[in-house]
Amino acid sequence: MALNRLDLNLLYVFDTIYREGSLTRAAHALHLTQPAISHSLARLRDHFDDPLFTRQGNQMVPTPLARRFLESMRPGLTQIQGAVNQFHAFDPASQRKTYTLALRDILESTFLPQLVANLQDYPELEIASQRVARREMETQLAAGKLDFAVDVLLPVSDQTAHELLRQDRMAVIVRKGHPLTLDTITMERYLEHHHVLVSSRPQGPGIEDFELSRLGVQRKIRLRCQHYYAACRVVENSDLVLTMPETYAQIIAERANIELLAPPTELPSIDVQLYWHKAYEKEPALLWLREQLHRINQERNAP
Repeated sequence: MALNRLDLNLLYVFDTIYREGSLTRAAHALHLTQPAISHSLARLRDHFDDPLFTRQGNQMVPTPLARRFLESMRPGLTQIQGAVNQFHAFDPASQRKTYTLALRDILESTFLPQLVANLQDYPELEIASQRVARREMETQLAAGKLDFAVDVLLPVSDQTAHELLRQDRMAVIVRKGHPLTLDTITMERYLEHHHVLVSSRPQGPGIEDFELSRLGVQRKIRLRCQHYYAACRVVENSDLVLTMPETYAQIIAERANIELLAPPTELPSIDVQLYWHKAYEKEPALLWLREQLHRINQERNAP
């Protein structure tokens, strides 16, 4: 398996097939034909005397040898790519790029509309939003299957970089004409009503309940559900009270019969973080998108 007998371009093909999990998508990403990708894979298989990838349904799944090789090869490949990137700036107006982001449903609603609007002048750029389990986020960032993840503050390793993207305040949501809209919300008035708690977990308190507990008070929960949109629809047609992130509430309020009110006490804000793998952080295309994501937040906060 002498290196001088291996075309280094094949390593980029290998890495792309691994990231995309498909010969068709790898061909699209590398701007090659699928027969060219298949030919390159055949050469790699011959060189390593291993199938490297096996087809399971629509996915090309790496073999154990392919996984081991990727772990050893990727740091060097990233260094080479980084050295090349220093001499080639990213031109979003002419270069083709698909950005893959991990976004939960609320963040899709708050980030994607403005992001896509900001990219209208760059027809070669595409956005792919995925829901990724938090336990898999770092693995997929490291493998290059994700460019970025946007989520709340999570414990991550030293190889995953992150920065604050925005802080989202909490707001109280009620239907228009609700008794709470008639005067300033005191804690007593807030607690006398029944509430909706939104959580993906089947039990346990919401993030707002931790602060209420610290103050020695407890809400009366009438409904527990999984999605804020559904909760807003319930609140719109009842006297139930919902406490939720303000940014998403403002979006829903544009088309719903609800009002946003200030909580009766200061509740902790939600820190929304942008995550990426340090191996790729100097890539011009990724630096450019980071700037766009921060610009969205600046535009939202502009007077």
